[in-house]
Amino acid sequence: MLQQEKRVASPTASSVLSELIVLFKVRIVVLLLLSAIAGVFLGGHGWPGWRPLLLTFVTGALAAMGSSAWNQYLERQSDALMTRTRKRPLVTEAIVSPGWVPYVATAMIVIPVAAVLPFNPALALFLALGALIYVVIYTIWLKPRTTLNIVIGGAAGSAAVLAGGAAANAWSDPAVIALAILLFFWTPIHFWALALVYREDYARANVPMLPVTATPRSAAFWGLVHGLGASISGLGLAFLSQLGPVYTLPVIIMTGLLLWQSAMLVRQPTKKRAYRLFHTSNFYLFVVLLAAIVGSVMNVPWPW
Repeated sequence: MLQQEKRVASPTASSVLSELIVLFKVRIVVLLLLSAIAGVFLGGHGWPGWRPLLLTFVTGALAAMGSSAWNQYLERQSDALMTRTRKRPLVTEAIVSPGWVPYVATAMIVIPVAAVLPFNPALALFLALGALIYVVIYTIWLKPRTTLNIVIGGAAGSAAVLAGGAAANAWSDPAVIALAILLFFWTPIHFWALALVYREDYARANVPMLPVTATPRSAAFWGLVHGLGASISGLGLAFLSQLGPVYTLPVIIMTGLLLWQSAMLVRQPTKKRAYRLFHTSNFYLFVVLLAAIVGSVMNVPWPW
């Protein structure tokens, strides 16, 4: 009998965990955390020590997950209209009583901000700024009103990088700022590619994403423009910090791939190419961040 109860309870616990992972957008948060951690390494010009890394990981994860939960709570009605988001737990009512979400989400943002404010006000500022941009400026204000929503909303990713730099007491380091600028330009090309795939979804939900308000080719062109901005920032980072070939060589390869995929999408703005660019942009950012971290630690000089 006990064994039967365990077999019933286990899937339930697993299901709840799966729904919470979706609610707090853990997969997206991982990439944001990697951006913040890259900011720590760039600010520290090498191994920064465990304290700033742990501080960035804990505070960044809480603030990002809290912001993500707020985003889903506020958008649960429009999410129900979209194929991509209609299986989210607040839409399907897998989370039956969602009234707790705003309170928990707010606590996840406020607690880390308040905890670090006395000894690292810059870190507290960028944690709060990232949440403010994503929840209030992007989700509530810009997303339902203007095609500039994701352009300005991309600054939330920049705030994550600056938070990492602040944890190393070096948020104003040129290399940290260059990576923050890269995140700002990267977000539109990444998200507009996805929005091209789900163009009908956003139109149905009355969300004025650029691929809805402009032709697919025009949206792809502006994605390419932002891709150029990200590429210049990423390559410029090699000159602003002693990252050497460990960073520069893989980033040159990924930059060429990103721009080529972007140009191909302008030439032929199909959903298949848009989805390919979406995945390429994800891989591009992952390579840039990982190369920045490894390059900072290894500090391998050029052979000449």
